[in-house]
Amino acid sequence: MREPITTRPTRPTQTARVLAALLAGLLLAACGKSGTPPPKGPEPKDLPSYPVATNVTLDSPTFRSAKARGRLIVGTKADQPYVAQQDPASGYYSGFDVEIAKMMAASLGFPVDRIEFKTITSANRETSLQNGEVDYYVGTYTINDNRKKLVGFAGPYYMAGQSLLVRTDEDDINGPQDLAGKKVCSVSGSTPYQRLVKDYPKATAVAYDSYSVCVDNLISLQVDAVTTDDTILMGYAAKVPDQLKIVGQPFSKEPYGIGVPRGDQTFRLALDDAIVAHEQNGDWKRAYDATLGLSGVPAPVPPPVDRY
Repeated sequence: MREPITTRPTRPTQTARVLAALLAGLLLAACGKSGTPPPKGPEPKDLPSYPVATNVTLDSPTFRSAKARGRLIVGTKADQPYVAQQDPASGYYSGFDVEIAKMMAASLGFPVDRIEFKTITSANRETSLQNGEVDYYVGTYTINDNRKKLVGFAGPYYMAGQSLLVRTDEDDINGPQDLAGKKVCSVSGSTPYQRLVKDYPKATAVAYDSYSVCVDNLISLQVDAVTTDDTILMGYAAKVPDQLKIVGQPFSKEPYGIGVPRGDQTFRLALDDAIVAHEQNGDWKRAYDATLGLSGVPAPVPPPVDRY
């Protein structure tokens, strides 16, 4: 198991290691390709399809590069159930953010078989866009002013909020006010981790490079809570409801955007148009119902797109 970036956890018991291994087997990432869907994830036959636009032309270096190579390269996550998850056996990606990425591709004239999904960690999102490693990024990516200095954002397409995931037998943590002296895990470089360190300094912050490792360590008793956006935590709680639960109310607003190269305004505005179109024609809600909606939480009203 990888060591945390800040705090070294205690050694898990044998039973806890078995539980962690079972969950890790569901969540570990592999190379992207089409195939069998992940366990408990949405079946391809149950997912919406999106008509592919024809004769699309954009005065955009990102678009021209994708057309020249014959496919889009899309960055996303691989360890967030019902949001952006990759099956370790087949490489199949599924989840709400994956569907958003497919909608965008269809509006740009690229069918599903012309999308190459690429797993990018939170800490490497800006670099991947700046270096041209991906054409756009859809992966619980909060829009904020600091990130706008480095990349562009289309959207937002969803409004999330930071929350807390704990074990079902946990009675002492009912919200962020109860985190003093507790080991709380999040992902290095993420907005939730930065807020945890800044706003709740009495908690012991533990950072890894993926939420799946945080959840493994929660189940194996090495940390007391995991904090990130409620959308991500909804997926984990839905996977193992007998072991994990979300507590308290969201304590932030996290507008999810689609990351694009900063200087490519034409590409960014084209994705803004695509988001609005897919919200209006019902694709957005159908995608939510087939993915995050499986957690039992009904679809919210999407936030207005910010055409800055």
